[in-house]
Amino acid sequence: MEYKKLGKSGLDVSQLCLGTMSFGIPERGNTPWSLNEKNSRPIIKKALDSGINFFSSANMYSDGTSEEILGRALKDNARRDEVVIATKVFVPMRKGPNAMGLSRKVIMTEVDNSLKRLGTDYIDLYQIHRWDPNTPIEETMEALHDLVKLGKVRYIGASSMSAWQFAKAQHVAEQKGLTRFISMENRLNLLYREEEREMLPFCKDDGVGVTPYLPFAAGRLTRDWNEQTSRSEIDQVAKNLFIKTEEYDRKVAERVAEVADNRGIPRAQVALAWLLQKEGVTSPIIGATKVTHIEDAVSALSVKLTSEEINSLEELYIPHPLV
Repeated sequence: MEYKKLGKSGLDVSQLCLGTMSFGIPERGNTPWSLNEKNSRPIIKKALDSGINFFSSANMYSDGTSEEILGRALKDNARRDEVVIATKVFVPMRKGPNAMGLSRKVIMTEVDNSLKRLGTDYIDLYQIHRWDPNTPIEETMEALHDLVKLGKVRYIGASSMSAWQFAKAQHVAEQKGLTRFISMENRLNLLYREEEREMLPFCKDDGVGVTPYLPFAAGRLTRDWNEQTSRSEIDQVAKNLFIKTEEYDRKVAERVAEVADNRGIPRAQVALAWLLQKEGVTSPIIGATKVTHIEDAVSALSVKLTSEEINSLEELYIPHPLV
């Protein structure tokens, strides 16, 4: 495992980041396929043993129980200064007013709730989960800056928005002398490459680290197109991602299978190797529900695709509706 600086910051993160949306109490939140604490802990331990020091969560994953599981597992298996904990804020954690978004009130409330669930005094990377059209970005950036100055947060990042929105936030921070974002957590994989148009070039120019999520396109790149899993059968959000472009996405997935078969390696390694070789990508976020998923991901670090293989994987892609 090698480590990279996240953007222009001095923060060292592993080449892979373990996402924690699959961990939590299944009966809580909107991910009934999530693993309980007993089944999550071996995966987190395997990630640590493999050299992964970067863990990405969100307050809303399994109604906060994902943060709780991650915090306890890290406390039992690693020193706090050895790991980088990232989490996010935006999605409502309760019903009623001032429960959602990026207002000062929401941010100040939710950061304390996340700190309590994670069982830590500070969050290494605090990210805005989505863009909030109902709150002035000046208010959001000032609140995040104050968290850094208070010591509750070390760095800030963003996730899933248009490039112009991200650029606006960075401009406001620079203009007012506030803390700037060091990272962008966005959707990027062989079935969704729209981020290559504006977001990736902007991040490269602005010195922002990129930590893409869904590197396997919700599993579509790791198995036969019609093969079902317990998650794919009930995850309507993932199903809807491919409805409009299924004919073309299937061809790309089949091309991944061809490259994998020719190399004699799992498809997941091909999909991840492509992402790892993408210019500007710092640390892809992998989801894992088995220890072997960590092993496959780590093995992908040594897979170097040829230019011919990369061309064959990319040539069938067509423009997709923006997510």
